[in-house]
Amino acid sequence: MTPFGERVRSLRETRGVTLKQMAADLHISSAYLSALEHGKRGKPSPMLLRQICAYFGIIWDEAEELERLADLSHPRVTVDTSGLTPRATELANRLAERIHDLDEPALDRMLAILDEAPVRRKPARRRPPRG
Repeated sequence: MTPFGERVRSLRETRGVTLKQMAADLHISSAYLSALEHGKRGKPSPMLLRQICAYFGIIWDEAEELERLADLSHPRVTVDTSGLTPRATELANRLAERIHDLDEPALDRMLAILDEAPVRRKPARRRPPRG
């Protein structure tokens, strides 16, 4: 499950809305909505994101947070380390190899390290995988 999918599921459950009902109300298939929630589909379109916000009455900061979660929810990420140091390439490759072995406390520690690191420049946009 992706961060976006987890949040949408939480919103549905809090409001007592079934996946099937929400999908019908948004005029999308329940299979597609389920795939979004479970991370089998990439981030939703901007239009669908707006529909979901309107559906749940989400505005301002909460809407921005849902958009941020959608941006962080592509299940297949490509990391471009060209032009970076060999250590950066090693880190990206080792993370790709080992991410399935990391438990929640280890993930929390790694995310905390990233949150504390200064941002030197705007990160490049992630490209969806080819094929």
